[in-house]
Amino acid sequence: MPVTPAIAGRFYRNAGKGAWIVWDLDALLLARTQFAFTVSFHIVFPAITIGLASYLAVLEACWLRTGQSVFRDLYHFWSKIFAVNFGMGVVSGLVMAYQFGTNWSYFSDFAGSITGPLLAYEVLTAFFLEAGFLGVMLFGWKKVGPGLHFFSTVMVALGTLVSATWILASNSWMHTPAGFEIIDGRVVPTDWLAVIFNPSFPYRLAHMVLAAFICTALLVAASAAWHLLRGRDNPALRKMLSMAMWMLLLAAPTQALVGDFHGLNTLEHQPAKIAAMEGHWENEPGAGVPLILFGWPDMAREETRFALEIPRLGSLILTHSWDGQFPGLKEYAPEDRPNATIVFWSFRVMVGLGLLMIALAAWGLWARWQGRLHKSRPLLRFALWMGPSGLVAMLAGWFTTEIGRQPWVVYGLQRTADAVSPVGADQLGISLALFVVVYFVVFGAGTVYVLRLIALGPVPHEGEHPPRGGPGQPRTPARPLSAADERLSPATATTRG
Repeated sequence: MPVTPAIAGRFYRNAGKGAWIVWDLDALLLARTQFAFTVSFHIVFPAITIGLASYLAVLEACWLRTGQSVFRDLYHFWSKIFAVNFGMGVVSGLVMAYQFGTNWSYFSDFAGSITGPLLAYEVLTAFFLEAGFLGVMLFGWKKVGPGLHFFSTVMVALGTLVSATWILASNSWMHTPAGFEIIDGRVVPTDWLAVIFNPSFPYRLAHMVLAAFICTALLVAASAAWHLLRGRDNPALRKMLSMAMWMLLLAAPTQALVGDFHGLNTLEHQPAKIAAMEGHWENEPGAGVPLILFGWPDMAREETRFALEIPRLGSLILTHSWDGQFPGLKEYAPEDRPNATIVFWSFRVMVGLGLLMIALAAWGLWARWQGRLHKSRPLLRFALWMGPSGLVAMLAGWFTTEIGRQPWVVYGLQRTADAVSPVGADQLGISLALFVVVYFVVFGAGTVYVLRLIALGPVPHEGEHPPRGGPGQPRTPARPLSAADERLSPATATTRG
Protein backbone atom coordinates (compact mmCIF):
# COMPACT_ATOMS: atom_id res chain seq x y z
CA MET A 1 0.00 0.00 0.00
CA PRO A 2 1.70 3.26 -1.05
CA VAL A 3 2.35 5.98 1.49
CA THR A 4 2.33 9.61 0.42
CA PRO A 5 5.36 11.80 1.24
CA ALA A 6 3.14 13.94 3.47
CA ILE A 7 2.26 10.96 5.63
CA ALA A 8 5.85 9.74 5.72
CA GLY A 9 7.05 13.19 6.68
CA ARG A 10 4.62 13.18 9.54
CA PHE A 11 6.23 10.00 10.80
CA TYR A 12 9.93 10.65 10.27
CA ARG A 13 10.65 14.18 9.19
CA ASN A 14 14.44 13.82 9.41
CA ALA A 15 14.76 10.54 7.56
CA GLY A 16 16.05 10.26 4.05
CA LYS A 17 13.83 9.49 1.09
CA GLY A 18 15.03 5.93 0.72
CA ALA A 19 14.65 5.12 4.41
CA TRP A 20 11.24 6.34 5.45
CA ILE A 21 9.24 4.36 2.91
CA VAL A 22 10.28 0.92 4.23
CA TRP A 23 10.13 2.05 7.86
CA ASP A 24 6.69 3.56 7.50
CA LEU A 25 5.28 0.61 5.65
CA ASP A 26 6.57 -1.68 8.42
CA ALA A 27 4.90 0.47 11.08
CA LEU A 28 1.62 0.56 9.16
CA LEU A 29 1.67 -3.20 8.59
CA LEU A 30 2.44 -3.90 12.25
CA ALA A 31 -0.33 -1.55 13.43
CA ARG A 32 -2.83 -3.28 11.15
CA THR A 33 -1.60 -6.73 12.20
CA GLN A 34 -1.87 -5.85 15.89
CA PHE A 35 -5.43 -4.59 15.51
CA ALA A 36 -6.41 -7.60 13.39
CA PHE A 37 -4.92 -9.98 15.97
CA THR A 38 -6.66 -8.42 18.96
CA VAL A 39 -10.03 -7.96 17.23
CA SER A 40 -9.95 -11.56 15.97
CA PHE A 41 -9.62 -12.76 19.55
CA HIS A 42 -12.19 -10.31 20.86
CA ILE A 43 -14.96 -10.95 18.35
CA VAL A 44 -15.16 -14.62 19.31
CA PHE A 45 -16.24 -13.92 22.89
CA PRO A 46 -19.03 -11.38 22.21
CA ALA A 47 -20.45 -13.68 19.54
CA ILE A 48 -20.71 -16.58 21.99
CA THR A 49 -22.00 -14.21 24.68
CA ILE A 50 -24.80 -12.96 22.43
CA GLY A 51 -25.87 -16.46 21.49
CA LEU A 52 -25.57 -17.98 24.97
CA ALA A 53 -27.43 -15.11 26.65
CA SER A 54 -30.44 -15.59 24.39
CA TYR A 55 -30.17 -19.38 24.78
CA LEU A 56 -30.21 -19.02 28.58
CA ALA A 57 -33.29 -16.79 28.38
CA VAL A 58 -35.07 -19.43 26.28
CA LEU A 59 -34.05 -22.22 28.68
CA GLU A 60 -35.34 -20.36 31.73
CA ALA A 61 -38.56 -19.46 29.94
CA CYS A 62 -39.10 -23.12 29.04
CA TRP A 63 -38.43 -24.16 32.64
CA LEU A 64 -40.89 -21.61 34.05
CA ARG A 65 -43.53 -22.64 31.52
CA THR A 66 -43.18 -26.44 31.71
CA GLY A 67 -41.54 -27.08 35.07
CA GLN A 68 -39.30 -29.71 33.45
CA SER A 69 -36.04 -30.01 35.37
CA VAL A 70 -34.06 -30.65 32.19
CA PHE A 71 -34.32 -26.98 31.23
CA ARG A 72 -33.14 -25.89 34.68
CA ASP A 73 -30.17 -28.29 34.51
CA LEU A 74 -29.17 -26.96 31.10
CA TYR A 75 -29.52 -23.37 32.33
CA HIS A 76 -27.07 -23.90 35.17
CA PHE A 77 -24.67 -25.80 32.95
CA TRP A 78 -24.47 -23.15 30.25
CA SER A 79 -24.58 -20.21 32.67
CA LYS A 80 -21.14 -21.25 33.97
CA ILE A 81 -19.72 -21.25 30.46
CA PHE A 82 -21.43 -17.94 29.76
CA ALA A 83 -19.84 -16.36 32.85
CA VAL A 84 -16.30 -17.36 31.86
CA ASN A 85 -16.83 -16.28 28.27
CA PHE A 86 -18.33 -12.96 29.38
CA GLY A 87 -15.28 -12.23 31.49
CA MET A 88 -12.88 -12.97 28.66
CA GLY A 89 -14.92 -10.76 26.35
CA VAL A 90 -14.72 -7.80 28.72
CA VAL A 91 -10.96 -8.16 29.14
CA SER A 92 -10.28 -8.47 25.40
CA GLY A 93 -12.60 -5.55 24.65
CA LEU A 94 -10.65 -3.13 26.84
CA VAL A 95 -7.60 -3.54 24.62
CA MET A 96 -9.53 -2.51 21.52
CA ALA A 97 -10.48 0.87 22.99
CA TYR A 98 -6.90 1.71 23.95
CA GLN A 99 -5.61 0.98 20.47
CA PHE A 100 -7.67 3.80 18.99
CA GLY A 101 -5.62 6.24 21.03
CA THR A 102 -2.22 4.56 20.79
CA ASN A 103 -1.99 3.16 17.25
CA TRP A 104 -4.77 5.02 15.42
CA SER A 105 -4.73 8.53 16.86
CA TYR A 106 -5.18 10.26 13.49
CA PHE A 107 -8.31 8.21 12.91
CA SER A 108 -9.59 9.23 16.34
CA ASP A 109 -8.81 12.86 15.58
CA PHE A 110 -10.60 12.67 12.22
CA ALA A 111 -13.68 10.59 13.09
CA GLY A 112 -13.76 10.59 16.88
CA SER A 113 -16.84 12.82 16.99
CA ILE A 114 -18.76 9.93 15.40
CA THR A 115 -17.14 6.78 16.79
CA GLY A 116 -16.55 8.18 20.29
CA PRO A 117 -20.22 8.88 21.12
CA LEU A 118 -21.36 5.60 19.57
CA LEU A 119 -18.96 3.62 21.76
CA ALA A 120 -19.99 5.72 24.77
CA TYR A 121 -23.66 4.93 24.07
CA GLU A 122 -22.74 1.25 24.06
CA VAL A 123 -21.21 1.57 27.53
CA LEU A 124 -24.02 3.72 28.93
CA THR A 125 -26.79 1.45 27.70
CA ALA A 126 -25.70 -2.10 26.93
CA PHE A 127 -22.78 -2.57 29.31
CA PHE A 128 -24.54 -0.96 32.27
CA LEU A 129 -27.64 -3.05 31.54
CA GLU A 130 -25.60 -6.26 31.42
CA ALA A 131 -23.55 -5.40 34.48
CA GLY A 132 -26.60 -4.34 36.47
CA PHE A 133 -28.41 -7.65 36.05
CA LEU A 134 -25.49 -10.05 35.57
CA GLY A 135 -24.97 -10.59 39.30
CA VAL A 136 -28.63 -11.44 39.85
CA MET A 137 -28.57 -13.77 36.87
CA LEU A 138 -25.45 -15.68 37.95
CA PHE A 139 -25.79 -15.66 41.75
CA GLY A 140 -29.44 -14.92 42.51
CA TRP A 141 -31.08 -18.24 41.63
CA LYS A 142 -31.83 -19.07 45.28
CA LYS A 143 -31.94 -15.47 46.50
CA VAL A 144 -34.66 -13.84 44.37
CA GLY A 145 -38.00 -14.99 43.00
CA PRO A 146 -38.30 -16.84 39.69
CA GLY A 147 -39.91 -13.86 37.96
CA LEU A 148 -37.13 -11.42 38.93
CA HIS A 149 -34.44 -13.91 38.02
CA PHE A 150 -35.98 -14.51 34.60
CA PHE A 151 -36.27 -10.76 34.10
CA SER A 152 -32.56 -10.42 34.91
CA THR A 153 -31.65 -13.09 32.36
CA VAL A 154 -33.73 -11.38 29.70
CA MET A 155 -32.11 -8.02 30.50
CA VAL A 156 -28.63 -9.51 30.12
CA ALA A 157 -29.63 -11.06 26.78
CA LEU A 158 -31.12 -7.75 25.67
CA GLY A 159 -27.93 -5.98 26.75
CA THR A 160 -25.80 -8.17 24.51
CA LEU A 161 -28.02 -7.34 21.53
CA VAL A 162 -27.96 -3.62 22.32
CA SER A 163 -24.18 -3.78 22.56
CA ALA A 164 -23.98 -5.41 19.15
CA THR A 165 -26.26 -2.69 17.78
CA TRP A 166 -23.99 0.19 18.84
CA ILE A 167 -20.77 -1.56 17.80
CA LEU A 168 -22.19 -2.46 14.40
CA ALA A 169 -23.51 1.08 13.94
CA SER A 170 -20.00 2.46 14.50
CA ASN A 171 -18.30 -0.09 12.27
CA SER A 172 -20.94 0.17 9.55
CA TRP A 173 -20.55 3.94 9.48
CA MET A 174 -16.87 3.43 8.65
CA HIS A 175 -17.98 1.39 5.63
CA THR A 176 -20.89 3.54 4.49
CA PRO A 177 -20.50 6.96 6.15
CA ALA A 178 -23.62 9.17 6.28
CA GLY A 179 -25.08 12.08 8.25
CA PHE A 180 -21.93 14.17 8.55
CA GLU A 181 -19.94 17.12 7.26
CA ILE A 182 -16.19 17.64 7.18
CA ILE A 183 -15.21 20.88 8.89
CA ASP A 184 -11.55 21.88 9.33
CA GLY A 185 -10.40 18.37 8.38
CA ARG A 186 -12.63 16.61 10.94
CA VAL A 187 -15.92 14.75 10.66
CA VAL A 188 -18.82 16.55 12.32
CA PRO A 189 -22.16 14.73 12.78
CA THR A 190 -25.18 16.55 11.37
CA ASP A 191 -27.85 13.82 11.56
CA TRP A 192 -27.44 11.14 14.21
CA LEU A 193 -30.24 8.98 12.84
CA ALA A 194 -28.44 8.92 9.48
CA VAL A 195 -25.16 8.15 11.25
CA ILE A 196 -26.61 5.22 13.19
CA PHE A 197 -28.89 3.85 10.48
CA ASN A 198 -26.33 4.22 7.71
CA PRO A 199 -26.91 2.27 4.47
CA SER A 200 -25.08 -0.93 5.47
CA PHE A 201 -26.11 -1.03 9.14
CA PRO A 202 -29.33 -3.15 8.95
CA TYR A 203 -27.70 -5.86 6.84
CA ARG A 204 -24.53 -6.03 8.93
CA LEU A 205 -26.45 -6.13 12.22
CA ALA A 206 -28.71 -8.96 11.04
CA HIS A 207 -25.72 -10.81 9.59
CA MET A 208 -23.73 -10.56 12.84
CA VAL A 209 -26.55 -11.48 15.21
CA LEU A 210 -27.44 -14.51 13.10
CA ALA A 211 -23.75 -15.47 13.05
CA ALA A 212 -23.72 -15.34 16.86
CA PHE A 213 -26.79 -17.58 17.09
CA ILE A 214 -25.28 -20.03 14.59
CA CYS A 215 -21.95 -20.12 16.43
CA THR A 216 -23.76 -20.91 19.68
CA ALA A 217 -26.01 -23.54 18.09
CA LEU A 218 -23.00 -25.33 16.63
CA LEU A 219 -21.15 -25.16 19.96
CA VAL A 220 -24.14 -26.60 21.83
CA ALA A 221 -24.70 -29.32 19.20
CA ALA A 222 -21.02 -30.29 19.25
CA SER A 223 -21.04 -30.49 23.05
CA ALA A 224 -24.07 -32.77 23.05
CA ALA A 225 -22.62 -34.88 20.23
CA TRP A 226 -19.34 -35.31 22.13
CA HIS A 227 -21.14 -36.76 25.16
CA LEU A 228 -23.57 -38.88 23.14
CA LEU A 229 -20.73 -40.43 21.15
CA ARG A 230 -19.24 -41.53 24.47
CA GLY A 231 -22.44 -43.19 25.63
CA ARG A 232 -23.51 -40.47 28.08
CA ASP A 233 -27.11 -40.46 26.94
CA ASN A 234 -29.52 -38.54 29.17
CA PRO A 235 -32.52 -36.20 28.67
CA ALA A 236 -30.40 -33.04 29.09
CA LEU A 237 -27.99 -33.99 26.32
CA ARG A 238 -30.84 -34.99 24.01
CA LYS A 239 -32.57 -31.67 24.64
CA MET A 240 -29.30 -29.80 23.97
CA LEU A 241 -28.87 -31.47 20.60
CA SER A 242 -32.52 -31.09 19.63
CA MET A 243 -32.68 -27.36 20.44
CA ALA A 244 -29.37 -26.67 18.71
CA MET A 245 -30.42 -28.43 15.53
CA TRP A 246 -33.73 -26.55 15.43
CA MET A 247 -31.88 -23.25 15.77
CA LEU A 248 -29.40 -24.24 13.06
CA LEU A 249 -32.24 -25.25 10.73
CA LEU A 250 -33.83 -21.84 11.21
CA ALA A 251 -30.74 -19.61 11.26
CA ALA A 252 -28.41 -21.12 8.64
CA PRO A 253 -30.71 -20.74 5.58
CA THR A 254 -31.83 -17.33 6.86
CA GLN A 255 -28.19 -16.28 7.07
CA ALA A 256 -27.71 -17.21 3.42
CA LEU A 257 -30.66 -14.99 2.46
CA VAL A 258 -29.40 -12.08 4.59
CA GLY A 259 -25.96 -12.55 3.07
CA ASP A 260 -27.41 -12.13 -0.39
CA PHE A 261 -29.06 -8.84 0.58
CA HIS A 262 -25.83 -7.75 2.26
CA GLY A 263 -23.92 -8.53 -0.92
CA LEU A 264 -26.27 -6.41 -3.02
CA ASN A 265 -25.86 -3.54 -0.57
CA THR A 266 -22.07 -3.90 -0.75
CA LEU A 267 -22.18 -3.87 -4.54
CA GLU A 268 -24.01 -0.55 -4.38
CA HIS A 269 -21.71 1.13 -1.87
CA GLN A 270 -18.37 -0.74 -2.08
CA PRO A 271 -18.15 -2.26 -5.57
CA ALA A 272 -14.36 -2.70 -5.34
CA LYS A 273 -14.86 -5.09 -2.43
CA ILE A 274 -17.30 -7.17 -4.47
CA ALA A 275 -14.86 -7.29 -7.37
CA ALA A 276 -12.18 -8.59 -5.01
CA MET A 277 -14.53 -11.15 -3.47
CA GLU A 278 -15.40 -12.45 -6.93
CA GLY A 279 -11.86 -12.25 -8.34
CA HIS A 280 -13.36 -10.13 -11.13
CA TRP A 281 -10.93 -7.92 -13.06
CA GLU A 282 -12.72 -6.64 -16.16
CA ASN A 283 -15.97 -6.98 -18.09
CA GLU A 284 -16.29 -8.52 -21.51
CA PRO A 285 -18.63 -6.36 -23.63
CA GLY A 286 -22.03 -7.98 -24.14
CA ALA A 287 -21.28 -10.98 -21.89
CA GLY A 288 -22.43 -11.80 -18.40
CA VAL A 289 -19.96 -12.14 -15.54
CA PRO A 290 -19.04 -15.74 -14.68
CA LEU A 291 -18.92 -16.99 -11.10
CA ILE A 292 -15.38 -18.04 -10.26
CA LEU A 293 -15.64 -20.97 -7.88
CA PHE A 294 -11.91 -21.30 -7.29
CA GLY A 295 -8.78 -19.62 -8.53
CA TRP A 296 -5.86 -17.46 -7.47
CA PRO A 297 -6.27 -13.69 -7.88
CA ASP A 298 -2.82 -12.40 -8.82
CA MET A 299 -2.51 -8.74 -7.86
CA ALA A 300 0.68 -8.24 -9.88
CA ARG A 301 -0.57 -9.85 -13.09
CA GLU A 302 -4.09 -8.40 -12.66
CA GLU A 303 -5.83 -11.68 -13.37
CA THR A 304 -7.32 -14.66 -11.53
CA ARG A 305 -5.17 -17.64 -12.42
CA PHE A 306 -6.39 -21.25 -12.59
CA ALA A 307 -10.01 -20.03 -12.51
CA LEU A 308 -12.82 -22.58 -12.39
CA GLU A 309 -15.83 -20.67 -13.69
CA ILE A 310 -19.58 -21.08 -14.14
CA PRO A 311 -20.65 -18.79 -17.03
CA ARG A 312 -23.01 -15.89 -16.21
CA LEU A 313 -23.74 -17.10 -12.68
CA GLY A 314 -21.91 -14.11 -11.17
CA SER A 315 -24.27 -11.77 -13.01
CA LEU A 316 -27.30 -13.77 -11.93
CA ILE A 317 -26.32 -13.70 -8.24
CA LEU A 318 -25.15 -10.10 -7.99
CA THR A 319 -27.37 -8.31 -10.48
CA HIS A 320 -30.26 -10.81 -10.63
CA SER A 321 -30.05 -10.71 -14.42
CA TRP A 322 -28.52 -13.08 -16.97
CA ASP A 323 -26.16 -10.56 -18.57
CA GLY A 324 -25.77 -7.89 -15.86
CA GLN A 325 -22.32 -6.48 -15.22
CA PHE A 326 -20.55 -4.79 -12.33
CA PRO A 327 -17.18 -3.02 -12.08
CA GLY A 328 -13.99 -5.06 -12.23
CA LEU A 329 -10.82 -4.36 -10.27
CA LYS A 330 -9.10 -2.84 -13.31
CA GLU A 331 -11.58 0.04 -13.17
CA TYR A 332 -9.84 1.19 -9.98
CA ALA A 333 -6.32 2.51 -9.61
CA PRO A 334 -3.93 -0.10 -8.13
CA GLU A 335 -3.59 1.90 -4.90
CA ASP A 336 -7.40 1.86 -4.48
CA ARG A 337 -7.81 -1.91 -4.73
CA PRO A 338 -8.22 -4.23 -1.72
CA ASN A 339 -6.06 -7.33 -1.51
CA ALA A 340 -8.09 -9.59 -3.80
CA THR A 341 -6.14 -12.74 -2.92
CA ILE A 342 -7.08 -12.62 0.76
CA VAL A 343 -10.62 -11.34 0.26
CA PHE A 344 -11.36 -13.91 -2.47
CA TRP A 345 -10.39 -16.87 -0.29
CA SER A 346 -11.74 -15.64 3.05
CA PHE A 347 -15.11 -15.16 1.36
CA ARG A 348 -15.04 -18.71 0.03
CA VAL A 349 -14.15 -20.12 3.42
CA MET A 350 -17.18 -18.34 4.88
CA VAL A 351 -19.55 -19.46 2.12
CA GLY A 352 -18.22 -23.03 2.06
CA LEU A 353 -18.69 -23.47 5.80
CA GLY A 354 -22.13 -21.88 5.53
CA LEU A 355 -23.19 -24.51 3.00
CA LEU A 356 -21.91 -27.26 5.31
CA MET A 357 -24.00 -25.77 8.13
CA ILE A 358 -27.12 -25.91 5.97
CA ALA A 359 -26.25 -29.51 5.07
CA LEU A 360 -25.88 -30.38 8.77
CA ALA A 361 -29.25 -28.80 9.56
CA ALA A 362 -30.94 -30.69 6.72
CA TRP A 363 -29.32 -33.97 7.81
CA GLY A 364 -30.51 -33.33 11.35
CA LEU A 365 -34.08 -32.76 10.15
CA TRP A 366 -33.98 -36.03 8.18
CA ALA A 367 -32.59 -37.93 11.18
CA ARG A 368 -35.22 -36.39 13.46
CA TRP A 369 -37.99 -37.51 11.09
CA GLN A 370 -36.56 -41.04 11.19
CA GLY A 371 -36.26 -40.96 14.98
CA ARG A 372 -32.46 -41.23 14.87
CA LEU A 373 -31.36 -37.71 15.76
CA HIS A 374 -29.61 -38.88 18.95
CA LYS A 375 -28.52 -42.26 17.61
CA SER A 376 -26.94 -41.59 14.20
CA ARG A 377 -23.22 -41.72 14.89
CA PRO A 378 -22.20 -40.28 11.49
CA LEU A 379 -24.48 -37.29 12.16
CA LEU A 380 -23.07 -36.88 15.66
CA ARG A 381 -19.51 -36.98 14.33
CA PHE A 382 -20.39 -34.39 11.70
CA ALA A 383 -21.94 -32.16 14.36
CA LEU A 384 -18.85 -32.56 16.54
CA TRP A 385 -16.45 -31.62 13.75
CA MET A 386 -18.65 -28.66 12.80
CA GLY A 387 -18.50 -27.28 16.35
CA PRO A 388 -15.84 -24.59 15.68
CA SER A 389 -16.99 -23.93 12.11
CA GLY A 390 -19.28 -21.07 13.12
CA LEU A 391 -16.40 -19.15 14.69
CA VAL A 392 -14.12 -19.85 11.72
CA ALA A 393 -16.79 -18.69 9.26
CA MET A 394 -17.45 -15.57 11.32
CA LEU A 395 -13.75 -14.66 11.38
CA ALA A 396 -13.50 -15.31 7.64
CA GLY A 397 -16.46 -13.00 7.11
CA TRP A 398 -14.85 -10.26 9.18
CA PHE A 399 -11.60 -10.60 7.23
CA THR A 400 -13.61 -10.28 4.02
CA THR A 401 -15.39 -7.19 5.29
CA GLU A 402 -12.45 -5.35 6.84
CA ILE A 403 -9.72 -6.22 4.34
CA GLY A 404 -12.17 -5.57 1.52
CA ARG A 405 -12.60 -2.00 2.81
CA GLN A 406 -8.91 -1.25 2.29
CA PRO A 407 -7.14 1.00 1.56
CA TRP A 408 -9.74 3.05 3.43
CA VAL A 409 -10.34 3.15 7.19
CA VAL A 410 -13.40 5.39 6.60
CA TYR A 411 -14.53 4.43 3.13
CA GLY A 412 -13.85 7.20 0.62
CA LEU A 413 -12.87 9.69 3.34
CA GLN A 414 -9.68 8.62 5.11
CA ARG A 415 -7.05 6.12 4.04
CA THR A 416 -5.65 3.63 6.50
CA ALA A 417 -2.16 5.03 5.94
CA ASP A 418 -3.42 8.45 7.03
CA ALA A 419 -5.05 7.08 10.20
CA VAL A 420 -2.12 5.36 11.92
CA SER A 421 -0.26 7.05 14.78
CA PRO A 422 3.36 8.24 14.42
CA VAL A 423 4.70 5.21 16.27
CA GLY A 424 7.88 3.42 15.27
CA ALA A 425 7.97 -0.10 13.88
CA ASP A 426 10.16 -1.31 16.76
CA GLN A 427 7.61 -0.20 19.37
CA LEU A 428 4.74 -1.77 17.47
CA GLY A 429 6.69 -4.98 17.02
CA ILE A 430 7.43 -5.28 20.74
CA SER A 431 3.81 -4.58 21.74
CA LEU A 432 2.52 -7.05 19.15
CA ALA A 433 4.84 -9.77 20.46
CA LEU A 434 3.64 -9.09 24.02
CA PHE A 435 0.02 -9.26 22.90
CA VAL A 436 0.61 -12.62 21.22
CA VAL A 437 2.24 -14.10 24.32
CA VAL A 438 -0.27 -12.71 26.83
CA TYR A 439 -3.32 -13.51 24.71
CA PHE A 440 -2.34 -17.13 24.13
CA VAL A 441 -1.57 -17.62 27.82
CA VAL A 442 -4.63 -15.85 29.27
CA PHE A 443 -7.26 -16.74 26.71
CA GLY A 444 -5.71 -20.13 26.07
CA ALA A 445 -6.16 -20.96 29.77
CA GLY A 446 -9.71 -19.62 29.68
CA THR A 447 -10.56 -21.69 26.63
CA VAL A 448 -9.14 -24.85 28.21
CA TYR A 449 -11.23 -24.20 31.31
CA VAL A 450 -14.38 -23.75 29.22
CA LEU A 451 -13.69 -27.01 27.39
CA ARG A 452 -13.28 -28.80 30.70
CA LEU A 453 -16.62 -27.43 31.88
CA ILE A 454 -18.23 -28.67 28.68
CA ALA A 455 -16.60 -32.07 29.15
CA LEU A 456 -18.26 -32.43 32.57
CA GLY A 457 -21.72 -32.05 31.08
CA PRO A 458 -24.96 -30.91 32.72
CA VAL A 459 -25.68 -32.10 36.28
CA PRO A 460 -29.17 -33.54 36.95
CA HIS A 461 -31.26 -31.54 39.42
CA GLU A 462 -28.68 -28.76 39.68
CA GLY A 463 -30.14 -25.58 41.12
CA GLU A 464 -32.62 -27.25 43.44
CA HIS A 465 -32.69 -26.04 47.01
CA PRO A 466 -30.71 -28.59 49.05
CA PRO A 467 -32.26 -30.51 51.93
CA ARG A 468 -31.79 -29.01 55.37
CA GLY A 469 -29.88 -32.03 56.64
CA GLY A 470 -30.75 -35.00 58.75
CA PRO A 471 -29.90 -38.68 58.71
CA GLY A 472 -28.56 -39.68 55.31
CA GLN A 473 -29.04 -36.20 53.81
CA PRO A 474 -26.37 -33.66 52.83
CA ARG A 475 -25.86 -30.74 55.17
CA THR A 476 -24.37 -27.29 54.80
CA PRO A 477 -20.61 -27.88 54.91
CA ALA A 478 -18.65 -26.50 57.83
CA ARG A 479 -15.63 -25.62 55.66
CA PRO A 480 -15.93 -23.43 52.53
CA LEU A 481 -13.93 -25.81 50.32
CA SER A 482 -16.23 -28.66 51.25
CA ALA A 483 -18.96 -27.01 49.21
CA ALA A 484 -17.01 -27.52 45.97
CA ASP A 485 -18.47 -29.92 43.45
CA GLU A 486 -16.88 -33.32 43.94
CA ARG A 487 -16.78 -34.10 40.21
CA LEU A 488 -13.20 -34.11 39.02
CA SER A 489 -13.40 -35.56 35.52
CA PRO A 490 -15.82 -36.47 32.74
CA ALA A 491 -15.59 -40.07 33.91
CA THR A 492 -17.02 -39.08 37.27
CA ALA A 493 -19.77 -37.16 35.51
CA THR A 494 -20.72 -40.34 33.67
CA THR A 495 -21.28 -42.26 36.89
CA ARG A 496 -23.52 -39.49 38.24
CA GLY A 497 -25.48 -38.70 35.10
